[in-house]
Amino acid sequence: MGDTELRDRGLAEDGTIRREGSLSRVPVVFAPVVEAARSRITDAFGPARLHSAYLYGSIPRGTAIPGVSDLDLLLALRDEPTEADRAAARSVEAALDASCDPIDGAGILLFAAGTLLSRLERNDMGFFVACLCTPLLGDDLATQLPHYRPTPLLARETNGDLHLSLPRWRSRAAGATTDAERRNLSRGAARRVVRSGFTLVMPRWGGWTSDLVESAEIFGRYYPERLDQMRIAAATARAPSTDPAVLSLLIDDLAPWLAAEYVAVHGEKAPRP
Repeated sequence: MGDTELRDRGLAEDGTIRREGSLSRVPVVFAPVVEAARSRITDAFGPARLHSAYLYGSIPRGTAIPGVSDLDLLLALRDEPTEADRAAARSVEAALDASCDPIDGAGILLFAAGTLLSRLERNDMGFFVACLCTPLLGDDLATQLPHYRPTPLLARETNGDLHLSLPRWRSRAAGATTDAERRNLSRGAARRVVRSGFTLVMPRWGGWTSDLVESAEIFGRYYPERLDQMRIAAATARAPSTDPAVLSLLIDDLAPWLAAEYVAVHGEKAPRP
């Protein structure tokens, strides 16, 4: 591949996956949000608990939409998260959501730094940190992780457990009583489905993208009979739906087919404790 094609496929010159975000790409309107996150995380956790903090998602990629996009954060703690850590994270989420108008919600993932560096997570959360996360605070764990290529192993370990989500989604759909619950479910399920659809074909395509619309189109090159459904999933990931027909398409049709196809092509993800 030439340099332009490598860049278009999210790859560095050596064919490994480039880190996709940076603080320099954060849109100006979201800069105060990032600074508020930095301050609140430091105050809530401090150096005794926090190893490092990262942004991920549309804000560090530079594609966030004011009033629509959420703020996604990952915190690597010095040891396993406690209930006190989870409570502190919820408090930071709520404070950022309440005080920062450009975002529609905030979410924080908590992991022990050792877990992120472990052999079991090397091709899942390790990849996530090294390629999909942007350093915000502390020492970057990516310096201790390998460079990654779009391989079947990476596909298997990132999304080879989609089938485990289906019973939970169906239970949530059956129990949903408000439009807010249905929107949250449709958005989360749609995002996971589109990303799984992309990683299913990622080794054949030979690159990486986190853009959901592009992911759906790349998937459709290999499964054209499912492209229209995947386009609906990509649209729902950006604009969540309360329509029962959309939820049914995602949870009862596209996701079960995709989960079975995924296992057939790449196998199941290594089990976690």
